[in-house]
Amino acid sequence: MSPFVLCRVHFSCSRIWNRDKSRAVLLWRCRGVWGWGEGFQPEEFLTSPIPDAMKQTHPRPLPKSDRMDWKTIIYVILLVSLRVAKALPRTSQDIEEKTSIGQRFSQLQESNFKAIALILFAQYVPGGTLGRAAAMAEGVTALARRCAAAATDSPDCLKPLDRIFLDTICQEENLPRSADCCAKKDPERNDCFLSLKNSSRGFSSPLERPDAEAACRNHSQHGQPLTGYFIYEVSRRHPFLYAPTILSVALQYEEMMENCCGSAEGPSHHMEECFQRQAPKVVKLIKEDSLRQEHTCGILKKFGERTLKALKLAQISQRFPKADFVTVHKLVVAVADMHKDCCRGDTLGCMRDREEILRYVCSSQHVLSSRIQQCCEKPLLQRSECILHVENDDKPAGLSPHVREFIEDKGICERFAQEKDMHLARFLYEYSRRHPEFSAQMLLRIGKGYEDLLRECCSPGAPSGCRSRGEEELRKHIYETQSVMRTSCDIYKEKGDYYFQNELLMSFTKKMPQLTSAELIKFTKEMTTIGSKCCQLGQDKLLPCAEEHLDLVLGEICRRHLADPINPGVCRCCSSSYAFRRPCIGKLEIDESYVPLALTPGLFAFHGDLCTSEEEKLQHRKQEMLVTFLKYKPQISPEQLGSVTAAFTAMRERCCREANPEACFLKEGPELIKRSEKMLSA
Repeated sequence: MSPFVLCRVHFSCSRIWNRDKSRAVLLWRCRGVWGWGEGFQPEEFLTSPIPDAMKQTHPRPLPKSDRMDWKTIIYVILLVSLRVAKALPRTSQDIEEKTSIGQRFSQLQESNFKAIALILFAQYVPGGTLGRAAAMAEGVTALARRCAAAATDSPDCLKPLDRIFLDTICQEENLPRSADCCAKKDPERNDCFLSLKNSSRGFSSPLERPDAEAACRNHSQHGQPLTGYFIYEVSRRHPFLYAPTILSVALQYEEMMENCCGSAEGPSHHMEECFQRQAPKVVKLIKEDSLRQEHTCGILKKFGERTLKALKLAQISQRFPKADFVTVHKLVVAVADMHKDCCRGDTLGCMRDREEILRYVCSSQHVLSSRIQQCCEKPLLQRSECILHVENDDKPAGLSPHVREFIEDKGICERFAQEKDMHLARFLYEYSRRHPEFSAQMLLRIGKGYEDLLRECCSPGAPSGCRSRGEEELRKHIYETQSVMRTSCDIYKEKGDYYFQNELLMSFTKKMPQLTSAELIKFTKEMTTIGSKCCQLGQDKLLPCAEEHLDLVLGEICRRHLADPINPGVCRCCSSSYAFRRPCIGKLEIDESYVPLALTPGLFAFHGDLCTSEEEKLQHRKQEMLVTFLKYKPQISPEQLGSVTAAFTAMRERCCREANPEACFLKEGPELIKRSEKMLSA
């Protein structure tokens, strides 16, 4: 049943002609209340029928020239240069120095300003509705229009943008959960709304795999309003996602719909194949950006600003090895401040900070790197992504691979005592810019080792020559880390995806048996993908690729632990040290506190689905059974597991040759369990 059957829709649309110079652009202003009924699936807005009220207002598809041109809007927003749009003010102290609402309106133009406003309202009130968000965006846009046209600024035009947006929200009646926040004064009011954004995390992605025919029919009849609806749905489900990222995804969505629905009269399976190919690309940017942001915020929340700054210092020093320490340190502080705003959910502050950082980077190319010139010539959003993925610059000529002066100089202990953090930062900067072949996490471990060395060797009574052992310990750690990665890649190359994932499943089920089968399969699948991506690289890129991608997966596991504790071992690894999280989890053994599953009649159920010819489904089913078996017998040895696996394989092959596999499994399954029990108890 369509979700629209289950919801109440009050919807009225009116045509508004907005003439911009000689070009008329049709804008749709849609007001109403959309109340999702029970059972609404977030991807269904692509495939469900448009509401009857909307059909009655528009019984025929609009010609393309009459539709709100979201593609044009998005392109214009992404083309706004940092030299034009400086930043959005966040506090009253910024008013005289930052762009006012009228200036921002003039820079972006009306349709573009309104699109950004829609995103912000959807993110700040994720429990609201499209109609309410659109109405608030229209109200703010009307104010901005008046301010841009006025000869002198009125008091309303001089308000900071964050206050204008919150005032607009608080003027609306019966918005979900907003009354308590609106009763507060700034800045407590803003903090209250940010806390609501934090509590709304967890919405699912709005686009999975739409039904081809229904999606193309909706696109043909209501194409541009559907894109606006897509922007709203992505925004409210991802209240922390960067607004230009949402607009970029919307552009990809629009292109996908045009590509896949261009030949709507053709065979439907062609459209279905098109969506299968292109829909994952649309979702990918949302997932990747959300994961990156959530990961960074998790580090900031759990380990604090000092750890985040150290991580960014290592990464930026590797990216720009020719830059001096003062420039790199300034950039690190700015990036950390940006993440504090972004992680609080301060959308306006986050946007402003990003723009200022990009402007600083592009104005400092001569100091940072010659490789970012092409990035800085790109539009705003592409500029950010380009710099994020640009190759590390070449190291300065003649740069020694060693930093012995940080160990051998006589004044080291005095400098460490006087300016501890700055001295350690200089060491990390110098070591990171020399070693792009190391992961940022490994560089942090090296930095921690150096700090521990100075703490010990600079203390009263430390033996002479104490610091000299630092280099040997460093070589040992580097060798151990590289050996772990090489060994993992050797196993991956030998076994391939499926059997490598099984090895990981056996290891992680014993370490974390409290996780569900689905979680264990998901996490180990992600780790296997890292193997396929990184193990083909050379030694100079293997470690950064493998450990930094693995760090994202371990971050997911640790956030899962914070939401629902797994076990004491995982707790220790996820809480004690960010830099040592990967080695700590790697060294975990069987969780001795875990109580194995009891053998019940339904624990091992063998059915005819084991005879499927679809290899992927069969492998998934066998992995589920493997996890269950390991939760039942966590102490099983590899040899015992091999024997049980061989017995299972023989039974499966025998039953799948029978005319009635289900009956065979019903008979043979219990016998297999009895034989396995006897084998394991021998």
